[in-house]
Formats: sequence, C-alpha cells, structure tokens
Amino acid sequence: MPHDRDKDQDADPSRAKGGPLSADALDGDFTDFASAMKDVEPLSKGNQTLKPPEPKTADEQHVLRKAAEEFQTEEDESNFLTLGEVKLRDPLEVLEWRQDGIQLAVFNKLRKGGYDIARELDLHQRTVKEARGDIYQLINKAHKNNWRCVLISHGKGLRSATPARLKSYVAHWLTQHPLVLAYCSAQRNRGGVGSAYVLIKKSAQSREENLERFGQKSDLP
Repeated sequence: MPHDRDKDQDADPSRAKGGPLSADALDGDFTDFASAMKDVEPLSKGNQTLKPPEPKTADEQHVLRKAAEEFQTEEDESNFLTLGEVKLRDPLEVLEWRQDGIQLAVFNKLRKGGYDIARELDLHQRTVKEARGDIYQLINKAHKNNWRCVLISHGKGLRSATPARLKSYVAHWLTQHPLVLAYCSAQRNRGGVGSAYVLIKKSAQSREENLERFGQKSDLP
C-alpha cells in the first residue's frame, strides 16, 4: 500500500514541513537516542598518558649519526680550513698577525680599532666544526660585499676542557685564508683577548672603483 505522507502529517502536525516538533515527538527521539547510547562508555578524564617513543637501537643511532657526518653542502666541500691539530694559544694571549706587505700604519690602525666594523660574528657555544663553517662563510661574504673589517668573538676558553681551543683554531684559520690581510686582538671594550679584528682583502671591483674615483691606489690591497 502506498505511503500516505499527508496522513502522517495530519496525524502529527508537528511533523509537517517547517512546523515545530511536539513534546511527545521530542520525548520519543530522546528515548531512542538514550537506548542507542546505553552501552557506550565515557572516556576517562585526566588519566590518559602519551606513550613515549620507542628508543632507537644502537644500530639505528649509528646509521643516523653516520648520515649526519657524511652530509655536506657544496660550501662545506670547498672549505679548506683545517680541522686537524693546531698550535694551542694561551687564553689570555694577545693575537697579532699580518701578511707580508701590509704596512705597519695600517696594522696599527687595526689594533687601535680604527676601522669601521661591518659585521660581527659571535662564536660562543659553537663547536670547532660549526665555527669553521661560520668563519669561512663570513670571510667570503665580507670580500664579496667589500666589508673591510669584521669582528670575531671567539672567547678566551678559560673554562674549556682544552683551554683556548676555539681561540687557537680561529687564530690558525685566519692565517690560512688568503682573503685575510691581518688580524689582532680587539680593544677591551670590544672583547679584548676574547675577540679579534679581522682586515679583509678588497675585491677587484672595489679596487678599480677606488682607482677611478681617486686616481690612485689605496694603501690597502
């Protein structure tokens, strides 16, 4: 027998399209819902804990460590600064070095902090390997952007297991890089023996521009 929709709506006017549900209809719906949910258990509150991740096996840790060591960027591959043994310096030693041909007047100006510092590099809390990459990038970027003088804060290393270890590496690296003309420990207000002024070689473009502007060569290479 076909379903008579009009009769259903006449039997309960509240079921008519757009009409409000009657109290009886609401009670019926609630009873049906309560019956359907009677076997559902509520989640416990506040007693759930996240399961900690499973610890990695020794083999898995070795694989991850090996992958990290072998991962290198192109910049790492071109970095020629040594990670081998270097001459150890004293934590309180005053560092001084200049390439042959650098005038004494230029070096004295550097020692007195006479050059504007274009960039500063803080190596505190950095490992030797991290510091090596930082310095390599800084020197190359300084040359490219014509930053004549930069300040490197390497620290004294008084409390290090090997005193002045990072300072010793920095002192050696700066003599290794051909774009470094000179370096020396900074003035006390800029870090003293825990920091170094570094004089960077001019780019060829910068030398040509100075020659065109002033008609003579600069005192600095």
